[in-house]
Amino acid sequence: MTNIAIVILNWNGRSMLERFLPSVLKYSLMSNPAEAAYQVPHTPPLSLATRVIVADNGSSDDSVAFLRTTYPDLPLVLLDRNYGFADGYNRAMAIVAQSDEFKIDGADYDYYVLLNSDVECTPHWVQPVISMMQRDQRVAIAQPKLLMYDRRDTFEYAGAAGGYLDSFGYPFCRGRLFSSLERDHGQYDDEADIFWASGAALFIKARAWDRLGGLDGDFFAHMEEIDLCWRAKNMGYLVRYCPRSTVYHVGGGTLPKSSPFKTYLNFRNNLSMLYKNLPSNRVRRVIQVRMVLDWVAALKFLCEGHWGEFRAVGKAHREFRDLRPRLADKRQALAHHTVSALYRGHILTEYYLLRRKAFTSLRGKFVR
Repeated sequence: MTNIAIVILNWNGRSMLERFLPSVLKYSLMSNPAEAAYQVPHTPPLSLATRVIVADNGSSDDSVAFLRTTYPDLPLVLLDRNYGFADGYNRAMAIVAQSDEFKIDGADYDYYVLLNSDVECTPHWVQPVISMMQRDQRVAIAQPKLLMYDRRDTFEYAGAAGGYLDSFGYPFCRGRLFSSLERDHGQYDDEADIFWASGAALFIKARAWDRLGGLDGDFFAHMEEIDLCWRAKNMGYLVRYCPRSTVYHVGGGTLPKSSPFKTYLNFRNNLSMLYKNLPSNRVRRVIQVRMVLDWVAALKFLCEGHWGEFRAVGKAHREFRDLRPRLADKRQALAHHTVSALYRGHILTEYYLLRRKAFTSLRGKFVR
């Protein structure tokens, strides 16, 4: 029996839980006869046991009261305050792993699924991903296809058909370059090794989670899943995309699209991630280039009248400098390699100068 914990981290998301938790329970639990009977075509039969758990990150709304009233048998992890996405999951997973209250018949979990509260699940979304990961023991992390909830034929920003990173640390996806989203017409219906899997619906083998030490809690939120995947790759694991599984994601449920706090986290965490994970022969040059490019972005914010975002870039750089000693300790604990699925090209040049708006139009090469 393969045991899977599907953990939803909630923070003031009562409305999202009310809308989307029914689909999670309907299509994730093997107590549903249709899910229990389903087998992935052309693969050995699966014997799965799943449990859906909600971890509340110190919500101040009525999320917990709603769950206790509407789903009295649903396991709840109650954290005392908002620890952010990263450390919130770390603390929740530690409780799930250690407490018999959350286990299935007292057995340890083989897989964890980190699932956003604003995700609608579809029939048989779990089994294909687990089957794919079991076929290759090197695959430690995976994601399904992510489509937009309100434009269901269009790839979703947060993960689309799997994430990549370019030479200067800019993330992008199959199906999404910066803000350009592609329609899904089957062009990414192949399994693929990717650089990072979206934290909106991230599958990870429990032993890999333990070996990696979970997410980096200092990130709080944003890019923590990319850092996790990069550390996994530096340990020799693979990250893969599964097209036979589909979920629909709202996105932006916690922070608005335009938010100085979000800008600050993205710029700070990107630099931190690069400093931690890049090989020694590249780290200094890439960080220097990125800091210059960050200030170009800051000046763009200023010209557009976005004073909050302009100040957020400066704050991110100041905190990155303050964090350098701590990041150096983390870096020293990691192995560093030129890892697979890293894009050798420069996505800024291709997107803004060469006007390439789709993943399939990129001309650079990926590290094999």
